[in-house]
Amino acid sequence: MKKFLKILGWLLAFALVSTGVYVFKILPTKVDAGMNVVLDHKPYQISEKALKLHANMRVADLHADTLLWKRNPAKRHNHGQTDLPRFQAGSVAVQVFSTVTYVPGNMNTDANKMENDQMPLLAKVQLWPMRTWNSIYERAVFQSERLHKVERQSDGHFIIARSKSDLRAALNRRASNKDILVGVLATEGAHPLEGDITNLDKLYDAGFRMIGLQHFFDNKLGGSLHGVSKSGLTPFGKEVIAKIVDKGMMIDIAHSSIKTVEDVLALTDAPMVVSHTGILSLCNHPKRNIPDNLMQQIADRGGLIGVGFWETAVCDATPDGIAKMLIHGANKFGVEHIALGSDFDGSVTTKLDTSELAAITDALLRQGMSEGDIRKVMGENQIAYFLQHLPGE
Repeated sequence: MKKFLKILGWLLAFALVSTGVYVFKILPTKVDAGMNVVLDHKPYQISEKALKLHANMRVADLHADTLLWKRNPAKRHNHGQTDLPRFQAGSVAVQVFSTVTYVPGNMNTDANKMENDQMPLLAKVQLWPMRTWNSIYERAVFQSERLHKVERQSDGHFIIARSKSDLRAALNRRASNKDILVGVLATEGAHPLEGDITNLDKLYDAGFRMIGLQHFFDNKLGGSLHGVSKSGLTPFGKEVIAKIVDKGMMIDIAHSSIKTVEDVLALTDAPMVVSHTGILSLCNHPKRNIPDNLMQQIADRGGLIGVGFWETAVCDATPDGIAKMLIHGANKFGVEHIALGSDFDGSVTTKLDTSELAAITDALLRQGMSEGDIRKVMGENQIAYFLQHLPGE
């Protein structure tokens, strides 16, 4: 009996260890790979002209959710849509890293309530610190800490821009070393404030420079495009907008309700961005893309429209379809106001990853956009915007 009990104890210990290995080592990768899919495709045929042009561009992207997942951003992976080696392969100079901090159960594009949060489970499985399990604010800060760790360990190849001077200095260094990537931190919704405006100062101190107002649900600032109320800014939301502008931070209205966007436009002249979206007049998905008249007002105030890489945003998510949307936006709102807003690693299915961005350059050339305008929409517009609107000098 003693021998049997000893063997049984070994088996139970093995089962617990095996379960732990699966839950904390294997499962996070499976979830990541299943949520951030790059569809199988033949290698894109890219002309020599496009390859040469792309290799000498400063590509920039307004939105990626890389920090949500357990994979080390500094290492190359065969799942997901981004990492530093793939950013480098795609000639990316500037990348906005957004922080997802609350995921409602049964999330959809129609109507979500801020309930049944799925983030505590993901945080636990990915071995995030306990402080993140029940605090939306701490989840944002932890993702910021992850990005700062990448910066510290990058041997100067990754730099977080907190000011205009940071960005200028990093871009000057990149002129002689194209492997350098510059990151800007953003929130995917302002619910990490947790209703306390003083948390905006803390997020600023943690490196955040762009604040998305909503995600897939209404929050204490106001209505989401995918929320229940479809309402506008609350008094707290108006207070936050004023403080964002006062601190020199940037406003992102991707996911905000139509009424919220209208209220923000009425409240401030500060140029803002729609970081990841499509254009309704070309892709009629009103549950994801806001009306063109609001896009025009954002462009008229010097803002940016970031074109997404997934089907709901652009209808045709091939490189040709993304290029078509970029050209449509340039023709409709002015080429200086169009940018990339991939939403890579945002639980979307795409037909390319960040290492394959030259396929979009090739498609833009084939569809007749000039090389100068290609440089603008592929990155220079975003860089110019940040050089003007990041805090400091």
